[in-house]
Amino acid sequence: MKFLVRTPEGELEFQSFGEVERAWLMGLVGPDDELLEDGKTKWRKASSFPLLMKARRTGEQAWGGAWFLWTVIGVMLGSCTLWLIRAGQNLLGGLLGLMTAMVMIHVSVRAAKRAKPHGDVTSSRSPSPDRPQRPS
Repeated sequence: MKFLVRTPEGELEFQSFGEVERAWLMGLVGPDDELLEDGKTKWRKASSFPLLMKARRTGEQAWGGAWFLWTVIGVMLGSCTLWLIRAGQNLLGGLLGLMTAMVMIHVSVRAAKRAKPHGDVTSSRSPSPDRPQRPS
């Protein structure tokens, strides 16, 4: 379903709600911008769409939210692990290395499960004939 978005700079057309949500996450669509669904006649403020309001605009970046803190903790634990092993404390260094691996696995799994836009995100470009296509 197509959406038309009216902003102070002009109007944008999106092929799906997923594209509107992606534009929302990138900051191209704001809460005061108006959306018109295909087939409807009434414009609605973007802030009246619950899925857009629930979509997180911050914290998904590498340096936002708790991502940076967990990464710093992992780097500090890894540095301590190397220092302990170099100092001859192999058992303690090995245990700390195991803890470091667990922290970094936790960070990686959380990063892989981050929120993705709802709906189908389509492209308005036609596929390149040289690029292999996914089987349907």
